Amino acid sequence: MDAKKAAGEKAAEYISDGMRIGLGTGSTVYWTILRLGELVKEGLQIEAVPTSVQTEKLAREAGVPLLPLAQLQAPLDLTVDGADEVSPKDELIKGGGGALLREKMIASFSDRFIVVVDHSKCVPELGQFPLPVEVVPFGWEMTSKQLRQMGCAPVLRIRDGAPFVTDNGNYVIDCQFGSIPNPGELTVELNKLPGVVENGLFVNMADLIVVGHPDGTVRTKSGT
Repeated sequence: MDAKKAAGEKAAEYISDGMRIGLGTGSTVYWTILRLGELVKEGLQIEAVPTSVQTEKLAREAGVPLLPLAQLQAPLDLTVDGADEVSPKDELIKGGGGALLREKMIASFSDRFIVVVDHSKCVPELGQFPLPVEVVPFGWEMTSKQLRQMGCAPVLRIRDGAPFVTDNGNYVIDCQFGSIPNPGELTVELNKLPGVVENGLFVNMADLIVVGHPDGTVRTKSGT
């Protein structure tokens, strides 16, 4: 079994009748959503808040009932999402798909945050994967210069020959740090910069990490 599929489907086991859940974005959560679609057809009653237009489309196609975020009166029971890197301390880099702002908002409004990844995403230290930083389009060049002064190589994300635009109408600057020894400190400093909307560091947020392996086995470990 594919490692991503194994991890994604395992996460569905933590979802039970009556739950209101957040659904992340990416190639591993894809399998969670498909599995939930099957379970809904078998009678599982849930409602889900998607973290991106892409996830909303997939969930609808799978038959997973959706719930507008504005209708929530209490935190979500849990959110399932992927990650681009996971450190031994369960710190994350997310945002490779460009949905980092909505993903962080939904995860922070959940009682439990389950992260699903394949084994290749587990790293000794964050930073090899370029850290996505969502910025407002106005003056992004100046924001990029300020990011460079923080010790990274910033690159505006381009898609189809034009700046990539998030579901929120913003740009993403991918910041190559190489090494991020203090993710908690860096996330605070990044969010102090005018023009930065949010960054892809998720620190002290993951409650459970579900890791899929090429032989189809899945290992879990408790997060923060």
